[in-house]
Amino acid sequence: MVNILEVVTDESLRKENWWGKNYVCQINNFWFLPKFVPSTIRVLNEFKPLPNDVILASFPKTGTTWLKSLVFSIINRSSKESSLLVKHNAHDLVPTLEVQVFGTTRQYLDNESHHSSTRLYSTHIPYQLLRKTFDSSNCRVVYITRNPKDTLVSMWHFTNKWKAVDQDGPWHIEEAIEKFCSGVFPGGPYYDHVMGFKNASLEKPKNIFLITYEELIKDTKIHVKRLAEFLGFPFMNHEEEEVDEIVKNCSFDILSSYAVNKSEDFPSWFQVPYNSFFRQGVVGDYKNYLDAKTIERIDALTRDKFHGADFMYGI
Repeated sequence: MVNILEVVTDESLRKENWWGKNYVCQINNFWFLPKFVPSTIRVLNEFKPLPNDVILASFPKTGTTWLKSLVFSIINRSSKESSLLVKHNAHDLVPTLEVQVFGTTRQYLDNESHHSSTRLYSTHIPYQLLRKTFDSSNCRVVYITRNPKDTLVSMWHFTNKWKAVDQDGPWHIEEAIEKFCSGVFPGGPYYDHVMGFKNASLEKPKNIFLITYEELIKDTKIHVKRLAEFLGFPFMNHEEEEVDEIVKNCSFDILSSYAVNKSEDFPSWFQVPYNSFFRQGVVGDYKNYLDAKTIERIDALTRDKFHGADFMYGI
C-alpha cells in the first residue's frame, strides 16, 4: 500500500496512458487524473467530516449530476435555496471534495455551511481510501452506481467533450472499452470502486446508503422518500406534493432546459462545458454503441466481479 502522506512527492508513482497523451496515476490500486492527485491527497489527509455532513459518492458518469440535484432539493426544500438549481449547475451547488473544495480554486474550502446547516459535498474517491475519513465521523454517505456498460459509454461521450480533444483527437470507443475492462480508467477499476461502497453499505447501513441509477429511474418518487428518510429530512404525509415537485424539477427534461445547463461555457474547475453534464440519461443506451461481443465481454466481468460477490447487478 502506498503511504498516503508521501505519495504527492513520490516520483515513482505508477502511471499508465489511457487516451491520447493523457495518463492516469495509481494510488493504492486506483487510478486518478494527475491533476487531481494532490487534491485527493489533501482530502485524505485534511478533510474532517462533521456529523451533519452529507457526502454523495460515485464512480464517474453514474448519475452524479442527478443525485446532486435531488439531494440538494431534499435538504433545502424549506429554504430560499431550493430554487437555486434554476440558475446554477448542480456541480457548483454540491462541490466535489477533490475538485473544488481541496482543488486549486479552493473556492469552497473555508465555507462552513455552504447553503444550509448540513454541508453537502461529493467525491469520486473510492471507499477503500476514504474508510478512515468516514470512520472518524457519523456523517451520511449516499453512493450511486450504474450499469457498467452505460457507465463506459457515458464516460466515452463525456471525455470526447474535453478541451484536450482538440490536441489529442477523439477517444475511440475501442480504446475506451479496453481501458475500462483493464481498470485503467479515471476512478477505476470500476468494479472495485462499486464493491468498496457496496460492502460498506452492508456493514454500516445507518451511515452509507447505496442506490442504483436504474432503480432511481424506475421509481424516482419512492427513492426520493427513502433518501429523505436516510438523510434525516423525511417527508410528512401532507408533503406528497413536495415530493412530486422535487421529482419533476429534478427530471432530465427540466434540468437540461435551464440556460446554465445548456451553456457551452467551461467551469473554472474542469475542462468540459456545462452542457456536457446533460446528454441523454437513459438506461440501456450502451446497445447503440457496443457490439454483442463487447457486451458479453463486459457481462462476463460483471458476473465475476459482482455476481461472484453476491451482488446480483449489472447485466
